[in-house]
Parts: sequence; structure tokens; C-alpha cells
Amino acid sequence: MFDTMTAAELPSEDARYAAFVRRDKTMRSRGVMAVKTTGVYCRAGCPARMPKRENVQFFTTSEEARAAGFRACKRCKPDEAASPNAALVARACRAIEEAETAPNLDALADQSGLSPFHFHRVFKAETGVTPGQYAAQVRDQRAKAALKSGASVTEAVYDAGYGSSSRFYDGADTRFGMRPRAYRDKGRGEEIRLALAESTLGWVLVAVTARGICAVEIGDDPQAMIAAFTDSFHNAHKVEGDKKLERLVKQVVTAIDRPGASLKDLPLDIRGTAFQQRVWNVLRQIPSGETWTYAQVAQAAGAPKAVRAVGMACGSNPVSIVIPCHRVVGSNKKLTGYRWGVERKRELLKREGVG
Repeated sequence: MFDTMTAAELPSEDARYAAFVRRDKTMRSRGVMAVKTTGVYCRAGCPARMPKRENVQFFTTSEEARAAGFRACKRCKPDEAASPNAALVARACRAIEEAETAPNLDALADQSGLSPFHFHRVFKAETGVTPGQYAAQVRDQRAKAALKSGASVTEAVYDAGYGSSSRFYDGADTRFGMRPRAYRDKGRGEEIRLALAESTLGWVLVAVTARGICAVEIGDDPQAMIAAFTDSFHNAHKVEGDKKLERLVKQVVTAIDRPGASLKDLPLDIRGTAFQQRVWNVLRQIPSGETWTYAQVAQAAGAPKAVRAVGMACGSNPVSIVIPCHRVVGSNKKLTGYRWGVERKRELLKREGVG
């Protein structure tokens, strides 16, 4: 059974929704989220497309969700038994989240009744990141929440527990996808070039910042795609019709319609956790015409036991085709979920010569 928390112990609904958005499986024991439009309920970490905030409802237990008429999601299997170490790691995650200053490895290990070495291995196997990396993610989430609430960058730095501004600014552009002040202001002061083009698999949206491509999405409704993307960057200055961007779009569309061209050298500007970045780097090394299993990717990413975490990283890939997550398949070589539709995944592999 899951280490389910009582309603009083659960984080706020906004915090739980944010955990689902970032597919944080360390929040898997924090109740379930039901989607009103589909009638299913999921646990954090589900790779399915994220519903809008107004279309979800939270429950403390699966039993409550079923009593309300919802059914279990077939992708994340929310009622499937967790691993023996899931509860232990969940408690350690809560300790990190609730502390003003992240506890050190020895303190976390002592609380868990394990040696520091064993605890470190167990934690990374369950979450895909080390305790230190998880603590860094927690600080970033606190800082992002503070910035979104209108706090100054200085206030966000110290409220989040960085200790010094230099630790916060080191790599901040990579973690936030833009300067922290621009993140607070929903992209104010940032320029994002955005373009849409048709391909044989549907519409393709490509977005680029001064640092590189930040999004490549495939869909059927161009207006809905633009609306969904720009919601997070409402105040950014959006530019259309740029010739350099048109060349990038042409490269992406060509790679969709006639696979074979390498996109490895295209500059990227994508946000993600340390583990997601490692997985995405591995995915870019998979040659056209080949498929790897999630286990193979996990091994190459240096976390052989984090197979589920690899699946979640694939599901949160913001740049389709350029990061070819469609080349990752199940252990039985069968196709699994794909953020832009399994049929598109099947067709992409077929065009690359994968039967």
C-alpha cells in the first residue's frame, strides 16, 4: 500500500498540481488527481498530457476518487503497488521540502535507518536524482513560486534557502529558461520567436529564444497550440516571420517528412531537472533508424534502476524530433505513450525504417 498522507498533511492543491505538471514521482504518495474531462484519476509522475488546472480535482485516496465516479488511469496505474523503498524515499523528500535548510546526507540516512551510501543509492534509484539534486529542485520550485507571486529576485533567493545570490544565479538561465526576473514577469524583457508550419504529421510549432530552440510541438489545432504555449510567457515579446527561424522550422519539418537529416547541432534552450537533462542528452545520441528501450536509456544516463523516471523525462520532452524520444520503446519493443500521439510515433519510426 502507498504511504498515503492524511488530508491535513497534504500539500496545497496548487502545490500538488505543480508536482503533476513537472511529473514529480516523489509526490506519488500524496493522494491522486482526478481529471473531470476524461473521468480518470492519476498519481504524480503520470506521463499523460497535463489537463488544465480548472479541470482537475484532488482526492486523499484512490478509494475516494472511485467513490466519486472516477476510474484508474491505464498509463500510470495509480493503484499499482509501490516499490518497498517508496515510502522511505517519500518521507525523505518531505523532510527536504519542509526544512528551511536542506538536511545533509548523513541526517537523511540516519532518519531512514540506512547507511549514507545505501540511502544515496536507494534515493537515486527511486527518483532518478541524488538527494542533493532533489534539494536543489525544491529550492528552485520555491524560488519560482516566490517570483510568480511578485517577490523580488533578492527575496526569492533567500526565502528559497539558497544562502547566497551567487548560488542562485549560477546556472539560473538554464534552470529557469530565462533570466529570473523575466521568469517572474512571465517572460517580460525576453524575445521569443514563434512559427507554425504544416507537415505530413500535422501542424508543427517551433519557438526560439536568443539561446536556442525552446519548444517543438506537433498537433492538429494551430490556434490551440499557440494559446497553450504563450500562456506561460504572456509578457514575452513574440516575433514572427524571422528568416533564421524559418530555416529552423524547415529543418524540423524536413526531418519529419524525410527522416535522415541530423538535428544534433541545433542549439537548445530547454528547462528541466538535472536528471531530465541527462536523459535528453542521451536521447539525442540515438541514431535515426534505431530504437532503444527505456532500460537502455536509463543505463546510458547513469541510473539503471530509474526506468520509470526515464519514461517521465521522455514524456516531458519539450522539443519533439530534435530530441527524438519517439525512438524509445518498451522492453518488449512495443510502442508506449508519446506526448504527441502514439500513431505519430509509429509513423516516425516507420519512416526511419523501423518495422
